[in-house]
Amino acid sequence: MIYVFDLDGTIVFNGQPISKTILQSLKKLREEGHEIIFASARPIRDMLPVIDKEFHDLTMIGGNGSLIWKEGKVIKSHTFPKKVVEELKELINLYQATYLIDGEWNYAYTGPKTHPIFHNIDPGKLAKQVNIDSLDKIVKVLLLTANDMDKLSEQVLKLEVFVHRHHNEDVIDISPKGIHKGSALKSLGIEENTYIAFGNDANDISMFEHAFHNVMIGSNEQLAPFAKESLSMRGDVEQAISDKILSLL
Repeated sequence: MIYVFDLDGTIVFNGQPISKTILQSLKKLREEGHEIIFASARPIRDMLPVIDKEFHDLTMIGGNGSLIWKEGKVIKSHTFPKKVVEELKELINLYQATYLIDGEWNYAYTGPKTHPIFHNIDPGKLAKQVNIDSLDKIVKVLLLTANDMDKLSEQVLKLEVFVHRHHNEDVIDISPKGIHKGSALKSLGIEENTYIAFGNDANDISMFEHAFHNVMIGSNEQLAPFAKESLSMRGDVEQAISDKILSLL
């Protein structure tokens, strides 16, 4: 069986690396011959520091499906067409939006240092912060603040892009059209009903839809209709997740 794990809010908490408790269950999966894939909204450079080096050779899906890492290198990337990039830049200027924009490795950031996302950006110091015009290939755009986030969201939805609106953090998460975690799994040749998925957010819907089984961590109104079971965030959630992984063996 293939096990697909989202990171933040699923097996990574408060920006800290995967705990020893959960790592032990992941090691057990490998020992039993199962395949593990990590699938995150983070770009690959931000995934690596929270995943133990022992697992860096595994397949990783970054940027909500726009990046695929395998055997220690990026093997696929999906970027925005230049026309869409220009349209996004116009909206950013019009609504005075701040952002985190990811290239294949480097990034551009104009958001406040007090924003919750700031401390998760390049924690391993593996990339460079550059000007937006220095990113020749853009794989993901996260709009953090604006003078009118609702109107900005309406305009973004009119573009040829794939959008997640995270209302709990009030950010707009944008990927190239047709690109999401589900499309990345498909591009890897992973068929429906051949994997078990763990996730916690709306950007996990596309991989929950076609999973043999799935487990929602915590509660999310958008993801809940697609979840076959869920784990409460009460008590020792990391131990509960580890126990669930092992029970599914």
